[in-house]
Amino acid sequence: MDLQLLAALVLGIGAIVVIVLRTRLDAFVALLVAALLTGFVAGAPVTDVLESITDGFGSTMGAIGIVIGLGVALGKILEVSGAADALARAFVRALGKDREPWAMAGTGALVSIPVFCDSGYVIMNPLARSIARRKRAGYVTLALALGCGMTLTHHLVPPTPGPLAVAGILGANLGGLILAGLVFTLVLVPVVVGYARWVGPKLESRVVPDVRAEVYGPVTAHSSVTSGAGEATDATDTTQHAESTEFGETAEPPEEPVSALGTPPEGARAHRMSAGLGFLPLLVPLLLIVANTVATAIDRNAQGVLSGDEYEPSTIAAVLAFVGDPMVALLIGIVLAVYVLLPRWTTRGQVSGWLSQAAASAGLIILITGAGGAFGQVLRDTGVGDAVGEAIASWNLPGVLVPFLIATLVRVAQGSGTVAMITAASVTAPLVGGLGISPLVAALGCCAGSMVFSYFNDSYFWVVTRFTGLDGVAALRGWSGITTAVWLGSLPLVLLASAVL
Repeated sequence: MDLQLLAALVLGIGAIVVIVLRTRLDAFVALLVAALLTGFVAGAPVTDVLESITDGFGSTMGAIGIVIGLGVALGKILEVSGAADALARAFVRALGKDREPWAMAGTGALVSIPVFCDSGYVIMNPLARSIARRKRAGYVTLALALGCGMTLTHHLVPPTPGPLAVAGILGANLGGLILAGLVFTLVLVPVVVGYARWVGPKLESRVVPDVRAEVYGPVTAHSSVTSGAGEATDATDTTQHAESTEFGETAEPPEEPVSALGTPPEGARAHRMSAGLGFLPLLVPLLLIVANTVATAIDRNAQGVLSGDEYEPSTIAAVLAFVGDPMVALLIGIVLAVYVLLPRWTTRGQVSGWLSQAAASAGLIILITGAGGAFGQVLRDTGVGDAVGEAIASWNLPGVLVPFLIATLVRVAQGSGTVAMITAASVTAPLVGGLGISPLVAALGCCAGSMVFSYFNDSYFWVVTRFTGLDGVAALRGWSGITTAVWLGSLPLVLLASAVL
């Protein structure tokens, strides 16, 4: 590998780590500085580096920025209407004691098959917050389980774009990849839950004050939180954090949902929220997005068009592609939330105020996510990812480890799991015959290897950690740790698949 490109990668990553952990500057600035530094050290012209930054920021915002803003707004309406709280009560009652992390991981894995994990996480995070609010503990555990459950199917199960592209490049059987990816997911879900349960209580006290207040409510002199030993401790400072225990050690939550609607005017009916009604603004967008994915796949198959090739959609597929676009689907969800969940006596001023609060909380998340995309684009345009992939392909390794390690190193180098698995597939495709592995096994290696160590140059890292309220080392221990745990867990599965497939 070119030493100049290696130095660019090391210095860029080092700059992020130092700025985020050792200075008063935030992650948005750190990512932009790292992007500039990486481009300059790699030898790219100044104008090209700046163009890569703006292109990466813009493309990331086009893909996820609007969705984050709409998702946060939808979450705010679910919160203030009492819908999220009603869902949490029904969820906990249906699942029983101590099973919430399993439910979050399973829900995340299911939702992320047809929905981008960034969008799905934004949509489902209010549910994790409401469960934690009612249990008065365990938000970090739930948030990590939800996020990593989504990571599993996003990387392993078509019709997500990465696995689809890998199957096409390598000529792997798509049905076989779906089945194998689902098996991998089922085996790895316990790894997700186990790590989340282990690290969540350790990081609960590290949640930033603003997020902690949003999840558990403001801490007052008369409020109590559950300590790591399962004892209630009085909190006298609004910056004090709560340490969580396992869910069963908390007090029984109250039966009535917490609502910010205030007292209804005289003569108005009391506002009561059912779980079914509360789920509607979440369910409809998800179903629309799923319908778009399924209809497109069926339409492509009917026309004999391979994934990635251009095709002319049928009328029904075109309509579903429009209403099933995440932006349109979430717009529909917000309209439903405002006009179905909120009582008629809610004023326009109240709704505008809540949406303004949502926009304020989404602003920094959007900026940081875009900066992560900019850094990843610089790494791609300077050729760092390609250089890493070519270097590992030249090593003398067992066949199945070649695509696995290519995807691993490219993921670390540039952040995008989808790009990592596609790069690994492109490099591996000419080598499959000589490696002595089937295209399906090579595809599994590409997909599984791309899950490793999500960190600063991954936009999803910032989505999860900012919504969870983790910074610095706590973010690395929580999110980077759990993604590395499932990557390690997938390695023996890949080796086993190479022996039997």
